[in-house]
Amino acid sequence: MGASKEDPSLLDRLRHSDDRWASLARDLIWVVGVVGLIALTLFLVSGTWPAVVTIESESMVPNMNVGDLVLVVSPDRYGNLTTSAEGAVSGYGRFNTHPNNAGAPVYGDVIIYRPNGNTQVHPIIHRAIGLVNDSAAAAEFGAGHGGYLTKGDHNTIRDQDGGYVGLGRLEPVKPEWVIGKALFVVPIVGYLPLHLFEVAAVVIGLMLLYELWLSRREKKAEAPPSGGKGRRR
Repeated sequence: MGASKEDPSLLDRLRHSDDRWASLARDLIWVVGVVGLIALTLFLVSGTWPAVVTIESESMVPNMNVGDLVLVVSPDRYGNLTTSAEGAVSGYGRFNTHPNNAGAPVYGDVIIYRPNGNTQVHPIIHRAIGLVNDSAAAAEFGAGHGGYLTKGDHNTIRDQDGGYVGLGRLEPVKPEWVIGKALFVVPIVGYLPLHLFEVAAVVIGLMLLYELWLSRREKKAEAPPSGGKGRRR
């Protein structure tokens, strides 16, 4: 008596099955794998996470606009983080095609940071305009530490002169609160991440509807034709 053939594993059945739902599962796994590979590549290139953010307000208009997708890199990647004060001396500036709301030219890097170090709220993407030490921060802002001062190009006041809903007054930004700096912007594309869950739900829903439609069409094609009653002999 020959050796019995082992039953194929669940993975093998999923890989080789002609079942329509198994095919759909393979497609979904492929999509998840591609997304994971893209995320890994972005992290390796940027050195930080999140590696992309979307502009959700008009605080950086007109140099950055709502719906722009921003690639973020770690603060020390592709050059040191430069404030506006430092950039004004060297002439360095990013996303400074247009002047600020007061009509003055802007310099330095745009940073993405967690307000007051809070990880539960959306990060802020504003320009790093200066750096203060502990004593200056205590005297001007009543803060217990120094850090970066930030401001949106379209705003009239610095972030540290205002507040954030639920957090109170914003403190100078500690270096460890900085997620990264903006490297480049892709216009409009950011609207997709803003509605990522809705888009994913629509795509998956359409895939399911398509599979159901194909399944019903095949069943209809396989059904015997309904003819009239045959004559008795």
